[in-house]
Amino acid sequence: MVYEKHWKENKKLNKTEKVKLEKDGLRILDNIPFYAENGFDSIPKEQWDLFKWAGLYLQRPKEDGYFMMRVNVPSGILTKSQVDTLAGIAKDYGRGVFDITTRQAVQFHWLEIEQIPDIFKRLESAGLSSVGACGDITRTIVGNPIAGIDPDELFDTTSLVKEVYDFFQRNEDFSNLPRKYKMSISANKKNASNAEINCISFTPAIKVIDGVETKGFHLKVGGGLSSRPFLAKTLDIFIEPERTLEVAIAVTTIFRDYGYREKRHLSRLKFLVADWGAEKFKEKLEEYTGPLLTKGVEPTEEWNAGYFYGVQDQKQEGLKFLGFNVPVGRLDADEVFELARISSQYGSGEIRTCNSQNLIIPNIPEKNVEALLAEPIFKRISINPNSFIGYAVACTGIEYCNLALVETKERMRLIAEELDKRIQLDVPVRIHMVGCPNSCGQRQIADIGLQGIKLRNENKEMVEAYEIYVGGTLNDDGRFNQKLKGKVPATKLTDVLDELLHYFKKDKVKGESFFDFVERKSVGTLQKVLDSILGKDTDGVSI
Repeated sequence: MVYEKHWKENKKLNKTEKVKLEKDGLRILDNIPFYAENGFDSIPKEQWDLFKWAGLYLQRPKEDGYFMMRVNVPSGILTKSQVDTLAGIAKDYGRGVFDITTRQAVQFHWLEIEQIPDIFKRLESAGLSSVGACGDITRTIVGNPIAGIDPDELFDTTSLVKEVYDFFQRNEDFSNLPRKYKMSISANKKNASNAEINCISFTPAIKVIDGVETKGFHLKVGGGLSSRPFLAKTLDIFIEPERTLEVAIAVTTIFRDYGYREKRHLSRLKFLVADWGAEKFKEKLEEYTGPLLTKGVEPTEEWNAGYFYGVQDQKQEGLKFLGFNVPVGRLDADEVFELARISSQYGSGEIRTCNSQNLIIPNIPEKNVEALLAEPIFKRISINPNSFIGYAVACTGIEYCNLALVETKERMRLIAEELDKRIQLDVPVRIHMVGCPNSCGQRQIADIGLQGIKLRNENKEMVEAYEIYVGGTLNDDGRFNQKLKGKVPATKLTDVLDELLHYFKKDKVKGESFFDFVERKSVGTLQKVLDSILGKDTDGVSI
C-alpha cells in the first residue's frame, strides 16, 4: 500500500470498514483455493461479505452455500471465445442460467465454492475477470455497446475503457473505497451509458482549443440510485481523451480519501458530492490534476436508454449491427452457444451486451443479414420485439437475491407478455421492476417503475406487492419517477397496469411519450386514475 488510511483512527467507523482495515477485500482471492479444497463449511461467516471483491455473492439462503457470480464486461464487448467461455461456465456449473445485467455484465447462479478455481482459470484464459464486479471497489465500466462501430459516436472509446479498467483491476490502492463505485465512459451521443446515474461518467463533448475543434469529455459526478437517488452533476471542465485515466484516478482518490465511512447507507460518492457541491469538488479535483479546461459543448441527442433494436448501419461501409431483445435479460447456456456460432458464421463472432439487458451482434455483411435472421433462435430473441416485452427490465429478485422482497424476473416477463396481448401503443413504455429499494433494475429512470414490497392482506397474511412510480427519464439532465400512493398485490398487478395504460392510450396524443404524457396530465391526475382503478377492486389492495 502506498497510501495512508487516514480514517483508521475514526472510532465511528461502521462494521464493514473495521473488517476492511484488518483485511483488504481483494485478499479473499488468496483464501479461495483453501476454501475450495475444504468446502463451504470451512469459510468463516465473517468472511462471506469479502467474496464480493471476487465478484461473488451468496444466493438466498446464504447457508445453502450457492454463489452468484458477476463477470465484468467493459463496454459490453465480447469476442466469440469469451462468449463460448461464459456459456460453458453457465452450462457446466450454473444450471444453464445466463443473465445480462443493467451494467452490461454477465451473471451466473448456483455456483459452489469447489468450482470457483476452475471458473477463475477459464475466465482468465479468455481475458475475463469477475474480480471487482462487486464490493467497495471500481465496478465494471459501462460504455457504449457500439463503440468503434457507432456512426454517430464522437470518437471510439474502446481503448480508453480498456486502459481505465485495466488500471483499477486488482489495484489494492483503490480496492478499499467507502462503498461501491460505478463508472461510465462513452462518446455515444444518445447517452447509451445512462451517465446521470453513475458515480462518475465521462460524456461526449467538443471544445475549440486554440482555434481547433477538439473532441473529448465532460465529467459528471455523484449520480446513483438506491433508496436515496441522485442525478450526477456536471463539472465545469473539459477533458482531452488522453487525460481520461488521470482524471479517473483523481476522482477515485478523492472518493477513497474523503468519502464517508461511518454510516454505510450514506457512503456512496453521491453523498460527498451533494455536501460539497460541484464547484468545491472541481477545486479538489484540480489539486490532483492541475488546472483543467472549462466546459465545451455537448453534441447530445435524445436518450435511447440503451436500446438498439433492428438492423442498423455501422460506420464501416457494408457492415450492419443487429440489436436483439433478450426478455428481461435472461438466456440459457445453449442459446448463448448458438448466438456465438451464429455471430461467427455470419460475422466476426463478437457479441455485445447492453445496459437495457439486451444484446447486439455486430460486423454482419449486408448480404448475410437475411440468412442470419432466419435462424430459429430469433423467434424468441427478436430484433423487433413486442412493445412491452421489448422495454421490460427486471433485477434478479427473490429467486436468488438475499435483499429482494419479491419475485421479479419471471413476473415481469409474464406481465409484459400479457400486456402485449391486451394493448397496442404507438410508443414504447419502459417498465422496470425491482425487488427492493437498492434498484439494481434502475426503477427510478423508467416510464413506469415497479418496486416490490410486502403487504398484509385481509387475512393478515404477508403477500408480495408493488408500489408504482411514473415519469422517469434521463433526457434534459434527467428526472426520477414519482410514486403513486397505493400498494398493489402481485396477483392484481397486470390488471392494474392494463387499466392505467389504457387510460394513457385513450388520452394521449399521437406520438406522445409516456413521460410527456405524465408531464402534461400531472402525477396528481394519474394518482386519481390509480385511485379509481384500485377502488374498483379493493380485495387485498391497500391504499
